[in-house]
Amino acid sequence: MDWKKDFIWGTATSSYQIEGAAFEDGKGLSVWDVFVREKGRIFEGHTGDVACDHYHRMKEDVALLAELGVGAYRFSVSWPRIMPHGTGSVNETGLKFYSDLIDELLKHHITPYVTLFHWDYPNELEMQGGWLNPSSPDWFAQYTAVVANAFGDRVKHYFTFNEPQIFTWLGYDRCTHAPGIKYPVGRILAMCRNIALAHGKSVQKLRELVPDCRVGYAPTCGNAYWPVEETELLAAKAKELQDSIGAEDWIHSSAFWNELFIKGRFHRQCPQLFGDDLPELSEGDRLLISQPLDFCGMNLYQGTSVCLSEAGELILGELPAGHGKTGMGWPITPKAMYWAVKNFYDTYQLPLFITENGMSALDVISLDGGVHDPCRIDYLERHLSELKRAVSDGAKVEGYFLWSFLDNFEWEKGYDDRFGIVYVDYETQRRVPKDSFYWYQNTIKS
Repeated sequence: MDWKKDFIWGTATSSYQIEGAAFEDGKGLSVWDVFVREKGRIFEGHTGDVACDHYHRMKEDVALLAELGVGAYRFSVSWPRIMPHGTGSVNETGLKFYSDLIDELLKHHITPYVTLFHWDYPNELEMQGGWLNPSSPDWFAQYTAVVANAFGDRVKHYFTFNEPQIFTWLGYDRCTHAPGIKYPVGRILAMCRNIALAHGKSVQKLRELVPDCRVGYAPTCGNAYWPVEETELLAAKAKELQDSIGAEDWIHSSAFWNELFIKGRFHRQCPQLFGDDLPELSEGDRLLISQPLDFCGMNLYQGTSVCLSEAGELILGELPAGHGKTGMGWPITPKAMYWAVKNFYDTYQLPLFITENGMSALDVISLDGGVHDPCRIDYLERHLSELKRAVSDGAKVEGYFLWSFLDNFEWEKGYDDRFGIVYVDYETQRRVPKDSFYWYQNTIKS
């Protein structure tokens, strides 16, 4: 099977990870601007103050995107760059940066896909309780309206949230991400309700202000289970696990968030797991949250294996000694791509985009001046092969956004890990396309 001619090939980034210019041109503080300054939070004390300096090098980067040959580019808007206080006044200089970026993309025939929230929450709003504040859904709707009014004439594709399970789990439970505040489960669940309401209000606002837009959201598939042997029994078990949540990993589960965002309800296992801690959702809440979506994203990097012991007992996550891993130590499990996509589509019948897929590596510039990353190419080829298999078996997948276009600030890992297909020398800001850049360029052409 060949890819359809209208399949969308793209790549992706996020604002805080690449833009830099953290304190320039009227931008307000984000929770990450504050968090990175807390001692011991980030690898070697790195910050996103400069990152890839994309704010000043935007045209150079778009020219590289054009050379790559992608038809689409997924990027996020920094909420505090365009609304320094989170609500109220609008920073026209910040708006102009994104407007110029959009125009530059369109000039090169690259379709912009905008993510409204990729974790750089306005710090002023966090000081008012953040997502726990009952006004937070309205704050997000106001921000959405500013974006829609400014860019809706040219941007027709939107993701409301990127990986809500990660910024809640790592930001308010594990505390390895901003703002690093430990909350009990009841507060996190209340926060989840407000985030879901914010998503619903945002979709409503986009439909109102950009009637011809298409909207979805982009969760990570944190529970991508794949059968080691593709038997009917193990395949059924993998799907059952992907559609379930657990007492320890519920917040990291795409099943929890997909039921909430797509169906407008808490997962069927929530009452038993959380009892009185579970917030109520009124009928009005459910109708608001479950605004019809045009597609769903899926960020997928790894999965959990499912097999049986000799005694017939189920074993999860067991891989042979020496099994391949990425630079971050994540297991390389390309079959998870097939099973996660197939099982999601079987459950929700909603078109998918792979909104992130890629691998970290400790890349270096070689003596010949190139950056040779054969392991990344192999990783991507294997995952695309499994994605193609899922499409062949009936899953509707509209496009693929490789993560990431540039090496960037990798959250608590700082600049230790590199995900990009373009190498960034952070001292000089020189860009060096890696071998994987040219491989992806050829893949798109062919």
